[in-house]
Amino acid sequence: MNDQLNLLRKLTARKLLNAAKLYGSYFLSRWTKKNFHWGLPFSLALEPTTSCNLRCPECPSGLRAFTRPTGMLQEKLFREAIDELSSTLLYLTFYFQGEPFLNPSFLEMVQYASSKNIYTATSTNAHYLNDAVAKKTVESGLDRLIISIDGTTQETYQSYRIGGKLEKVIEGTKNMVKWKQKLQSATPRLVFQFLVVKPNEHQLEEARQLAKDLGVDEITFKTAQIYDYENGSPLIPTLDKYSRYAKQSDGTYRIKNKLENSCWKMWHSCVITWDGNVVPCCFDKDAHYQLGNMQKGGFEKVWRSAPYNRFRKQLLKARSEIDICKNCTEGMKIFG
Repeated sequence: MNDQLNLLRKLTARKLLNAAKLYGSYFLSRWTKKNFHWGLPFSLALEPTTSCNLRCPECPSGLRAFTRPTGMLQEKLFREAIDELSSTLLYLTFYFQGEPFLNPSFLEMVQYASSKNIYTATSTNAHYLNDAVAKKTVESGLDRLIISIDGTTQETYQSYRIGGKLEKVIEGTKNMVKWKQKLQSATPRLVFQFLVVKPNEHQLEEARQLAKDLGVDEITFKTAQIYDYENGSPLIPTLDKYSRYAKQSDGTYRIKNKLENSCWKMWHSCVITWDGNVVPCCFDKDAHYQLGNMQKGGFEKVWRSAPYNRFRKQLLKARSEIDICKNCTEGMKIFG
């Protein structure tokens, strides 16, 4: 409840009007199958870096397998984006690929966005949350900190978080809880995110207990995206509830989600990579669908560009033909 109230406090009349435009144009587009788009995004993801200290097997950062340059988001580009969008932007995620805390200017950027009355969130593997960084994180005004846990023993944790140390995650979490208490701060909301894969699916209850013992505010269980899922994978869980894929009679797998010819994300949000490229959503990890670069005339020019409108039209016509949509679990979700 406190977190929801915190988010609602970021609302203004202008942000509400913008959201109404987005919802209205989205539903009209779904109904008519024609592209109508009004308003600017109220949700945005900005990529602090593509660098990461771990080598997770289903992540381009971890695999060191990017087909795009690796680098760090610079404050100048960041401020330009925030200054242009702050009057309508409600929710800002400091994450796409990589480990955000590797960017030396990361917390300064969080503080700047927070000063503009924007709800800020990020996701981390928690290996850099030493005492000093944890204190600075609380002081930055960050509203939500998602900590990837993915196992309650080192053996299980490292089966996916290759190169990681569970003790560092727990230490970083304790530092965050301590500094929230010391500074009497309700933020950031601490969320354990447990990516459910076959090697760790037996530890869900243990993860819930660990979150409770450490004083974490919430734990969520996330389904894993598998790149080559058709012929199965040792990572696909046996617990059907936590699998994006269904096994077929011939032994192959299919994605459960039905690809409707619409996508709410294309109306209310997008991703800006560390070097200013605007891509449709977080499923485009290699930024194959670059719809423009905000350094060439600003964000709104890209948002209303012919390539972006063509992409939205294609979604309304045949979403299943777009590669990044084929492994998507979002699609129709318009709240949350």
